[in-house]
Amino acid sequence: MSVDQVTSPRRAQILREAARLFAARGFHGVSVDEIGAASGITGPGLYRHFRGKDAMLAELLIGISERLLSGGRACLAEHGTPSGQLDALISRHIDFALAEPALIVLHDRDLASLPDTDQRKVRRLQRAYVEIWVGVVVDAYPGFARESQPATEAQARASVHAVFGLLNSTPHSAAAGHRGPRPPGPDTMAALLRTLALGAFAAAGD
Repeated sequence: MSVDQVTSPRRAQILREAARLFAARGFHGVSVDEIGAASGITGPGLYRHFRGKDAMLAELLIGISERLLSGGRACLAEHGTPSGQLDALISRHIDFALAEPALIVLHDRDLASLPDTDQRKVRRLQRAYVEIWVGVVVDAYPGFARESQPATEAQARASVHAVFGLLNSTPHSAAAGHRGPRPPGPDTMAALLRTLALGAFAAAGD
């Protein structure tokens, strides 16, 4: 689930380089000319594709929020049981986390650099994505049903956010690997994250 899959090759290249540079140096530490140079295009030529850095950041953060939400809805439609839906949600999110660590860094650090309207849109999309997970987790783990309905949803929502923190830790795992032993490969990391996520939900819903 990468920027390459949702836009033209040239725009995808620009967005990929913008995400890499923003993640490495911060949104305010990168110029349009530097993004253009990294993309093999002059600064003025870049404006034929984007009106500026703000538009790139908005497309990156809104775009991935839309894709996660769309993917979450697809998991519900394609799988008939809560356990199957949860497996699919976890797998899709792990694919994102391993493929797009720069976007995780951008969201954590630079969401506030977006205009208020775009920030609200990102947060609205993310809330809808979280609620998909909450509904599936409540159905998948009967232990949540022992609480009253508001308490059930609150506990499940807290569990979902905790698992997101776990799955979205991939940029930090990679960074740590540069200073020590090589981090696990993608397949090993995906299997580890899946095991940890399922274990966290099972513990919370016991």
